[in-house]
Amino acid sequence: MSGLGELRVVLRRQSRRSGAPRRPGRSDRSAYLFLLPWLVGILGITLAPIIASLVLSFTDYDLLQSPSFVGWKNYQRMFDDPNWIAAAQVTAKYVVVSVPLQLAAALGLAVLLDRGMRGLSFYRSVLYLPSLLGGSVAIAILWRQVFGTRGLVNALLGLFGIQGQGWISTPDTALWTIVLLHVWTFGAPMIIFMAGLRQIPQMYYEAAEVDGAGRWRRFTSITLPMLSPVIFFNLVLQVIGAFQSFTQAYVVSGGDGGPANSTLFYSIYVYKQGFVNLHMGYASAMAWVLLVVIALVTAVAFATSRFWVHYED
Repeated sequence: MSGLGELRVVLRRQSRRSGAPRRPGRSDRSAYLFLLPWLVGILGITLAPIIASLVLSFTDYDLLQSPSFVGWKNYQRMFDDPNWIAAAQVTAKYVVVSVPLQLAAALGLAVLLDRGMRGLSFYRSVLYLPSLLGGSVAIAILWRQVFGTRGLVNALLGLFGIQGQGWISTPDTALWTIVLLHVWTFGAPMIIFMAGLRQIPQMYYEAAEVDGAGRWRRFTSITLPMLSPVIFFNLVLQVIGAFQSFTQAYVVSGGDGGPANSTLFYSIYVYKQGFVNLHMGYASAMAWVLLVVIALVTAVAFATSRFWVHYED
């Protein structure tokens, strides 16, 4: 047989083998073995509690006795609960105010640092540090001391002859101290913005500058549209995280919702109902309402993104 004929026979055999279903080999079993801890974790630690909370949301359960089925009463109870309404309002206000302010601060600093300066790595590390520490209990306690009656803020105001107040103990200002703490942790979105800015081709800015476009026009016509996918990514992440804020508000407010429930975040109220009042069925129902709200807000964000998010071809 000639060399060409042998080549044809080999190619036919290879095509027949490739069309047959491949049997799982040792490499597949090894892959599943390495994935086993993750599968156990996702099924036993995440999925099972989610399903259990859904079942408990239709029951009256106090953690001490067996749950009893009550149907939709836990969900109906929310609309007659003034504390639940207050918690929903506080959380909505927190999300609407803190997320845009944080993203604006992160984007502004990212644009400033993107211009290049000496010691850029040092400044980037220093500005990222609040994101690492902002969610800790220690920083929340420090924040409570800074805005206390004898805290640093009132001491600085006293230098100018201004009488301070208890910023955390006053209903009109308590929530804004937590908003400021959230804005202060802008490091993570700032780093993501800086990575996005590095992907914008400089030729666009050069062409716009030749046409006489100023800095603001270049920012609004080039930077924002080209950076819109990164803005959308940060927006979704920060909104989801803001809805679930717990540690900062719990420590700063002392765990009681603050004065006149001004810092009664939704997650704090879920915790109080479930583990303080032992109304676990009611807490589970509230948790599922929060899940549905986050899913709806995220869905709206994705649905509206096609009007303002621009992806490069």
